[in-house]
Amino acid sequence: MATRLAAFLKNAWDKEPVLVVSFTIAGLAVILLSLSPYTKYASMINAVTPYSYPVPLRDDGNMPDVPNHPQDPLGPSLEWLKKL
Repeated sequence: MATRLAAFLKNAWDKEPVLVVSFTIAGLAVILLSLSPYTKYASMINAVTPYSYPVPLRDDGNMPDVPNHPQDPLGPSLEWLKKL
């Protein structure tokens, strides 16, 4: 199996080196993107970003579980981003 792959790559390199290089760069980009620290922070920011804006509610004083603002203690926090 390894000899077949080596023969295929050698043949492809001999015929079309530009395609081999472009596919190699694209493959490395996909692999390295998943290993990037920016991917971690981007996913953390996306997790706390609301999908829709909150609808204002009339507070009659009887809603202790509804936060006043999306970043209140009952909601997700971005404190880790402020500490960077």
